Amino acid sequence: MENFIVSARKYRPATFDSVVGQSHITTTLKNAIKNNHLAQAFLFCGPRGVGKTTNARILAKTINCTNLTADTEACDQCDSCKSFNNNASFNVFELDAASNNSVDDIRNLVEQVRYPPQAGQFKVYIIDEVHMLSTAAFNAFLKTLEEPPKYAIFILATTEKHKIIPTILSRCQIYDFNRIQVKDIADHLEQIAGKEGIKAEREALHLIAQKADGALRDALSIFDLIVTFSSDNSITYKSTIENLHILDYEYYFKIIDQFKTGKHSEILILFDEILRKGFDGHQFLIGLGEHLRNLMVCKDPSTVKLLEVSGEIAKRYLEQAQSAEEGFLLSALNVVNQCDLHFKSSKNQRLHIELCLMKLCHLKDVLSIAVDPSKKKVTA
Repeated sequence: MENFIVSARKYRPATFDSVVGQSHITTTLKNAIKNNHLAQAFLFCGPRGVGKTTNARILAKTINCTNLTADTEACDQCDSCKSFNNNASFNVFELDAASNNSVDDIRNLVEQVRYPPQAGQFKVYIIDEVHMLSTAAFNAFLKTLEEPPKYAIFILATTEKHKIIPTILSRCQIYDFNRIQVKDIADHLEQIAGKEGIKAEREALHLIAQKADGALRDALSIFDLIVTFSSDNSITYKSTIENLHILDYEYYFKIIDQFKTGKHSEILILFDEILRKGFDGHQFLIGLGEHLRNLMVCKDPSTVKLLEVSGEIAKRYLEQAQSAEEGFLLSALNVVNQCDLHFKSSKNQRLHIELCLMKLCHLKDVLSIAVDPSKKKVTA
């Protein structure tokens, strides 16, 4: 039986052009190679799973390629590229600073730097999780980082730039990686699904992309999980929300419709159904706030682009937003936000959310009285 290779490894970018969502980084690096303006120390920083180590490896491979393409990409045909692809390159060294963070580890690295490459132009040292180095190790590294041999290139990668001492930062060319956009992740997953012969619904891929929170590696891990969960090699919206335990958009659309009728009994029954399905009340509250926010951005054509959902769901948001007044949505967002702020300190958290829902249910009446006080009922 053939060994399964996780998608994060199988589809790891091998060229600058295949990197997802970091065009500002890849363009700069390609221009630096093309114009022979390479720095001797780089610092790649940003959230997890956005391509820091991947770009470091692509850069190491490309600068040692002996037959660069016209687009400044590695050829994958020369001896240097072949040895790199087979993990047999003597010019690229990777160090995990999380487990090699002592002064002795850095001294060993500095000792290696003294020897020029046997083949190729550069020796590249990739130090991952560099913020884990001890202060003494950082200090031992300073002189080499500032005045390395002309053949040595250092690429440092970290998720926590603020933990790196200023003297190291001042010696590096700093590249800040962005969280990858939901659309970019969904498009990439769609391409992979096509290559693997997997039928995937666009709404499901958008959900996976949202759950990944800007990390492509996390998205690919979730993608593999959903494919494994499916018995017919397909990814559907229903199987995705079941596996990831995500509350269906449908519930939020129903709840907003119930707010218009003013019947809080129906909303309480709907909320009870959500709790019985095992969903956390606080997560429901956060989701309700997100839903109201999405309706709010749909009220203005210039902000519709802030809606990070698939096409069909976006249409439903636009339709529901047309029937909701802007004043109601803004007040509802405020009520939900106040409920969220006091949720942790509440002794009866279910009642706390139910009270919030009942307030929202009668919010239109309150707003109409505020606009026209004559509508207020006078009781004896």
